[in-house]
Amino acid sequence: MRKKTKLIHGGITGDELTGAVNVPIYQVSTYKQEAVGKHKGFEYSRTGNPTRHALEELIKDIEGGTRGFAFGSGMAAITSVFMLFNAGDHVIMTDDVYGGTYRVVSKVLNRFNIETTLVDTSSIEEIKKALKPNTKAVYVESPTNPLLKVTDLKATAELTKEHDLLFIVDNTFSTPYWQTPIEYGADIVLHSATKYIGGHSDVVAGLVVVNSEQLGEDLHFIQNSVGGILGPQDSYLLIRGIKTLGVRMEEIESNTKRVVEFLQQHPKVTKIYYPGLKDHPGYAVHIAQATGFGGMLSFDVGSAEKADQVLAKTKYFTLAESLGAVESLISVPAKMTHASIPKERREELGITDGLIRISVGLEDAEDLIEDLQEALQ
Repeated sequence: MRKKTKLIHGGITGDELTGAVNVPIYQVSTYKQEAVGKHKGFEYSRTGNPTRHALEELIKDIEGGTRGFAFGSGMAAITSVFMLFNAGDHVIMTDDVYGGTYRVVSKVLNRFNIETTLVDTSSIEEIKKALKPNTKAVYVESPTNPLLKVTDLKATAELTKEHDLLFIVDNTFSTPYWQTPIEYGADIVLHSATKYIGGHSDVVAGLVVVNSEQLGEDLHFIQNSVGGILGPQDSYLLIRGIKTLGVRMEEIESNTKRVVEFLQQHPKVTKIYYPGLKDHPGYAVHIAQATGFGGMLSFDVGSAEKADQVLAKTKYFTLAESLGAVESLISVPAKMTHASIPKERREELGITDGLIRISVGLEDAEDLIEDLQEALQ
């Protein structure tokens, strides 16, 4: 089954009871049991809900994993994955990781003595240098948010297997349409499904896929114990969003390439971060492990003042948090998505006050280019 077909026919399709072509929204909290412990697969909706289960089966199939899980947000998914670790464990993590991820590991999970070291995971040597006796996992974004750095998934997987570590990949930017990290050796793949998978700015959710039955049992225990689950209405919306993921990602990428070509020629743009550029440091690695480049890019206009001017003038690029929607979004990471990272650290990474991140949507590419042209002037 090819990708676009799997997006529509993967997982659980329709409803056998009524013949409905869509999985129904099972708005229910509990289920009748024939006898104690004898039920039809569901007993309480924190533990399992038919609509959520259909979504979890679908994301499992399209990521090529063993078991899928749906959470109430991307951060709930990330936090639940980190609950696989114990006090005293150490995790190596991508250095320009999403600000919310940085916040939870540096301000919350550190209270439980889960240690993290931030390194440039696009360098396998930097990962090796960060290894400690208590290291339990390597956690990467590829491409990263917001500098679009690329980690070699296969090489990193080989390293983690050699040292008996978990390999965790945040696949939000690429989506399973363009990249399936389990294919290259990842143990756990996660998404902020709020973004491309939902795709319409109408749902907040997180998804996780694991590559083994044991990890599936361990994560389900955490999901059921902590209860950060996704509700049936939002599960339904994600199933609907996944069905159009392929056509959306292809059109978004087509628009993005044209926007990048425009920005390359503009004198006020000092630098562009996009893995589809042949001079991008991670270009060769990315094309070896992904079939597309996505709709995320960042560019630098030199100062906070100039960035503010651009944001104030755009009409079709909406100033907003988030990404991956049908509408194009624009933001300044230093003040928005990555504001929780200390300024010194941001500057060290290259997340300058003049860095603008855009998520290209499905509008007409000419309108988007004209919008940026007017804003940059």
